[in-house]
Amino acid sequence: MPTLTYIDSGVLIAAAVGDDDVHAAAMVILEDANRTFSSSEFVRLETIPSTVQRGKTGERAFYEEFFAHVVAWASVDKGLTDHAFDECCRVQDLRAIDAVHVAAAFVSKSDELITTEKPTKPMARATLLTVTSIHPKT
Repeated sequence: MPTLTYIDSGVLIAAAVGDDDVHAAAMVILEDANRTFSSSEFVRLETIPSTVQRGKTGERAFYEEFFAHVVAWASVDKGLTDHAFDECCRVQDLRAIDAVHVAAAFVSKSDELITTEKPTKPMARATLLTVTSIHPKT
C-alpha cells in the first residue's frame, strides 16, 4: 500500500523552481511510485496565486499537475482549525500556518508530512503525525 504523503508548499516550490539539493530531494519524493499525495487549499493558496500574479505559467502548470493527482484533500472546517489550535498549544513556538499544515495532513489521514523546514524547527516536533524534513543538514 502506498504511503499517503502531505507535501507542504516549500517542497512543491523547491521542486518547481529549485536547482539545488532541496530541489533534487523534492523530486525524489514527488516521483516515488510508492507514494500517493494529500494536500489542502492552504498549499494551493501558498503556490498558485503568486504564479498568476507574476505570469509564471510553467510553474503554475507544475503545481496544477501535482494538485490534479492529489488523492486526499483536507476538509477546511472547524475540525481542522481545532486540531491546528491544539497543536499550536502543544508545540512551543509552532507557527500558526505550520500547525494548519500539520492538522491538514492529519485530517486527510496522511501517513506523514514532508517539509523544507529545518529539522530543528518547531514543526518537526509535531505530535499529530510524523514530519520529515528534506532541508539539507549541512
